Amino acid sequence: MEQNQDLGLPNVHSKPQMESRADLNGEDMEDASSGTSESKEQQGKGSPNLLLMLQAAERRRTQQPRDRDGLQVSEVGARGQLTEALKTNMQIQFTDQKQEYNKPPTKTVRSMSQSSTDSFTSVHSDSSEDESSPRDKHQKSAKGLSDFCIKNINQADFGRKEIEMAEQEMPALMNLRKRAGGEKPLAGAKVVGCTHITAQTAVLIETLAALGAQCHWAACNIFSTQNAVAAALVKAGISVFAWRGESEDEFWWCIDQCVAAETWQPNIILDDGGDLTHWIYNKYPDLFKKLKGVVEESVTGVYRLYQLSKAGRLSVPAMNVNDSVTKQKFDNLYFCKESILEGLKRTTDIMFGGRHVLVCGYGEVGKGCCAALKALGAVVYVTEVDPICALQACMDGFRVIKMSDILRQVDVVITCTGNKNVVMREHLDKMKSGCIVCNMGHSTSEIDMAGLRTSDLKWVHVRPQVDHVIWPDGKRIVLLAEGRLLNLSCSTVPSFVLSITAATQAMALIELYNAPEGRYKKDVYLLPKKMDEYVANLHLPLFDAHLTELTDDQAKYMGFSKHGPFKHNHYRY
Repeated sequence: MEQNQDLGLPNVHSKPQMESRADLNGEDMEDASSGTSESKEQQGKGSPNLLLMLQAAERRRTQQPRDRDGLQVSEVGARGQLTEALKTNMQIQFTDQKQEYNKPPTKTVRSMSQSSTDSFTSVHSDSSEDESSPRDKHQKSAKGLSDFCIKNINQADFGRKEIEMAEQEMPALMNLRKRAGGEKPLAGAKVVGCTHITAQTAVLIETLAALGAQCHWAACNIFSTQNAVAAALVKAGISVFAWRGESEDEFWWCIDQCVAAETWQPNIILDDGGDLTHWIYNKYPDLFKKLKGVVEESVTGVYRLYQLSKAGRLSVPAMNVNDSVTKQKFDNLYFCKESILEGLKRTTDIMFGGRHVLVCGYGEVGKGCCAALKALGAVVYVTEVDPICALQACMDGFRVIKMSDILRQVDVVITCTGNKNVVMREHLDKMKSGCIVCNMGHSTSEIDMAGLRTSDLKWVHVRPQVDHVIWPDGKRIVLLAEGRLLNLSCSTVPSFVLSITAATQAMALIELYNAPEGRYKKDVYLLPKKMDEYVANLHLPLFDAHLTELTDDQAKYMGFSKHGPFKHNHYRY
């Protein structure tokens, strides 16, 4: 937490100061001048030292020569002079304090605390790097690889340390390497991926490579790429086209570079958000039809796939990882439960106790956000269109309300719907000054960014991923990550929970790539529950957890195999 400026406050508590002034000006002074033996005895014990200290302090502050030999005052007279000196001294101190406090703010914006800055910039900041676009540079790795475009290949060693740290918390992927590395179930697979490029996804990418796949990768978010990690992947021989802070044009250019390589064409997609899938579908339709399939892990991307399927235009099978149990219940719920607070605190230094927060959407992401905020003492409101989710919110202790009824009161607005046009300009106009607005859904269309980029509003960049949008009347909204995904843009992420999601993605790729002809038609499928259970089982040893086995009689009674799956596909966890 940032240290407050030294305002020059006197090194004396306020109450004793007030009492001392009253003592010197009131009845106590008269009692002191009466010369009673009791008062003289008290003065003899304490007053001379106090008087000498105050006299010395006065001389130091006034810096005026005093004629000690000519100073002949009685004890009462000395008190009278010191009374005036004390009054003057207090006025001087408080005047200095006021002047310091009222100094106009400098143009330098305060930064995060040193510890926060160190941990945050270790993977997110590239302030020390040049601002030129990597597209303008000819790059080549030590191994001669030139099929990549990143910020700085020289950061590879640091990125490798980040990846090694993540590996310690990602047991499932490391187990997959050991169990399936010899079999190479992805031999011949050419995986083109578009996900967040972090230390955790690097562990996934290198696991796919260890299982036999060739990989080309781009970023699904312009703010979430860890440049050092991208460099480490390139040094290991993975083609990466991504860097933190891409422009919109550079974002699409990077995706195209992954797909349009002259000597390499993908045969399976791993996507997060659907941008890569739709780019290939629209620009390279012949290539799209030859794919073995698509694996998608986000609400937005899955929704796009279902739209294609419903219209009869999905020409390859697709695996919906987002709705698998291991993704919904662990990544969406537990990950967001922790990362929402870290993202908000890193960017705003806000304290949540007593603050009013509006969470738009009460799906798994919204549930995680609400639980975390409630635990810190925030007053949480929920907007929801689904009556079942709304009822869950009510029974969890949250008030379900329309956005228009609460906007003027809330301190923070968080969108987690995956939909579009959730917070529009008319909503932003009604928010109070200082309201923090951010997005936890994958889609960048939940907040009306176009409505905030009009000529009547002024933008002030405050710190990384934090902008103040200022209205003509001086009101300002604090916008985080330009409306993009908050937690992966503004904070680090817990490796363990991403291990669960990444293992699920790896299993989906293995299943889709090795499935015999005809098992999956041109439609969207859920990951088989047996694989969900396998992924969960891979993580239990970290907790020293031991499963109970069904007896033959119990298994027969329930109608399950002793080895699973233990729930029907329609079961809701």
